[in-house]
Amino acid sequence: MNVCINALNLPTSTVITGIDSLKILDQALEAARTFTPMSKETLNRLLARTATAAATGRYELFKTDSRFDGTAQNPQWLG
Repeated sequence: MNVCINALNLPTSTVITGIDSLKILDQALEAARTFTPMSKETLNRLLARTATAAATGRYELFKTDSRFDGTAQNPQWLG
């Protein structure tokens, strides 16, 4: 849920949280209903605490490895 809360602080129109059960759907809806943005100071502290882990993409392989990119596996999709 922390990922969702951080994403809600960004200027986005859609946040996809991944819902695999009614319990998780209820959790996401409750987060949306009760969400209040973090202060800039709080957000900066969170980003500082996670900067080292986020620097290399080690924990977000979908961003750094073509195995998770459907277009890399199917170049014909690109026209």
